[in-house]
Amino acid sequence: MKKTADALRRIGLVANPEKPRSIAVIRKAVTQLNRLGREILCDDATSRFARIKTVPTFPDLATLATRCDLLLVFGGDGTMLRVARETAGSGVPILGINAGHLGFLAAVQEGAVAEALRTVVAGDFRIETRALLEAVIHRDGSSSTQMALNDFVLSRGLASRLIELEVAVNGELLTRYRCDGLIASSPTGSTAYSLAAGGAIVSPDADVLTLTPICPHTLSIRPVVMSLDSVVQVTLISRRLEAILSADGQQQTQLGTGDRVLIRRSRQVVRLLRPAGSSFFATLRDKFGWSGGNL
Repeated sequence: MKKTADALRRIGLVANPEKPRSIAVIRKAVTQLNRLGREILCDDATSRFARIKTVPTFPDLATLATRCDLLLVFGGDGTMLRVARETAGSGVPILGINAGHLGFLAAVQEGAVAEALRTVVAGDFRIETRALLEAVIHRDGSSSTQMALNDFVLSRGLASRLIELEVAVNGELLTRYRCDGLIASSPTGSTAYSLAAGGAIVSPDADVLTLTPICPHTLSIRPVVMSLDSVVQVTLISRRLEAILSADGQQQTQLGTGDRVLIRRSRQVVRLLRPAGSSFFATLRDKFGWSGGNL
């Protein structure tokens, strides 16, 4: 997707205050954006963290997202996930600058910031639209809703015993799992917890939802891939055991016996900006060390 340089005039900066190593990268980005004639904005927390005092600031990410044409996110995958949820629905594209470890969602490495910004401002980039998942928790006649970019995980609490989950897809019973937990993953989240639990790597342009059990008691149980338009209902049927619903590993809700969770595609999406030359398969090769070999 090509855009003119004038389409990205106002650039928002978001950082993770727990990653002090990113301060130098943020300042490098500020210097480059000033050279490129861009207007810089940031949220209050980022301004205090990186000591950026001469730019407009906003009280939260949701407000910042409505005032800029692009968000630069400095951090790891956790920071990207948080920003994606908090700015969902704004339509602003997000470009991740990796200041974490694996940084699978971040398209730019720390040392390549200046060149990447020149490329992006020149309009040489594309936008990837990623689906968000929505979980509606039903309990005692009330309900609450959470969103996730990567996954929802239902897992056992502190007790070291298997939990029992009844799962239905579009109103039809799938099975009952006796397991440590169950992961409902979007394509974006296929390279996260789902992969570690034995799930497949899914291309981000595939409209599928993956259910991956965690340590299932029955050996024949395997991950299930279904349409992303499916509605998955998970009911906790274990007695005297609690479970936890986790959104992107960051937001937790305790569940009790009889609680139901409906998981489906959200109406909101996240737009990730990718500079020219980056791709999902290139990222796989780089992050996972897939260099191939000779027999």
